[in-house]
Amino acid sequence: MTTSRPHTLFSFGTLMDEQVQTALFGHAVPTSPASLTGYTTRPLPITDPSVIATSGLDVHLTLRRKYGTVVEGAVLHLTDEDLAAADAYEVDDYARRRVRLSSGESAWAYLDADPLRSAARIVVVGDSIAYGRCDPRGGWTARLAADHIAANEAEHRVFNLAIPGSTLRDVTEQTPGLLAARLPDTLLVAAGINDSALPVAAAQTGDDALAYVADRLGALAATAFSHNARLVVAGPIWLDEERTRDYEGLRFTEERALALREAARSWCEENHVDFLDLWEPLRKRTDLLVDGLHPNPEGHRVLHQHLDTLGR
Repeated sequence: MTTSRPHTLFSFGTLMDEQVQTALFGHAVPTSPASLTGYTTRPLPITDPSVIATSGLDVHLTLRRKYGTVVEGAVLHLTDEDLAAADAYEVDDYARRRVRLSSGESAWAYLDADPLRSAARIVVVGDSIAYGRCDPRGGWTARLAADHIAANEAEHRVFNLAIPGSTLRDVTEQTPGLLAARLPDTLLVAAGINDSALPVAAAQTGDDALAYVADRLGALAATAFSHNARLVVAGPIWLDEERTRDYEGLRFTEERALALREAARSWCEENHVDFLDLWEPLRKRTDLLVDGLHPNPEGHRVLHQHLDTLGR
């Protein structure tokens, strides 16, 4: 006999309405007052007829990050079945993610499905590709920063703390000491391709790769949560194996890079963490790679353009 697990879900909109709860769950659910620090709301037009019929509204609210603000709401105490019904109710513009309540407790909440669109203060950690090597303009991260800051110069910030040569192990160890002064609401981890080339990586396929990645991403998720930030994981880019098989003492292969990509994607899916897949934009585009591994300026532009369309 299986028993339903209890879940806590922070609501700031229509899910607090008892009529909506009754329509979704068959009954009103236990609630308690709660709030989210570092968030504000914006209107979201709804076009799904069934959602409009249930809520009676064609405009709902979604969350966006804003330093120094608080969203008041309530925590709903749900069963497995209730949570599944809530998932079905929310449109594709929302994604269920873990948040840190003002009390410090963890709860689910429905956030903007595009983690970068709703962000204000983004910290990027990673390796030479995130750093922008081989692009005088600073790579895809600098392009992301320019667009993000231009959208709201007063409040938006991007801090690129990527270090060439970093592995996920390095990022996991270094990141906790880098965040406090920057007040991030989003931690974008763009690292890992170097892990796939280390000698130990030869045995890291399938379950082994997943365990290796899970240990490090789990630690980074805990670091992000402690700073009230949303973890976003950018997967590895495609590499030209013929040109990068032996690179500065490291051995890069497409098989290992794909194992890393799949391990990161699987972990993110299982843990409701955002995964940005960077593999396809440069796949088989060896002309966009300087040395088979690092994008040239046009390659970085293509990566930025791809990121700009994800979730939109």
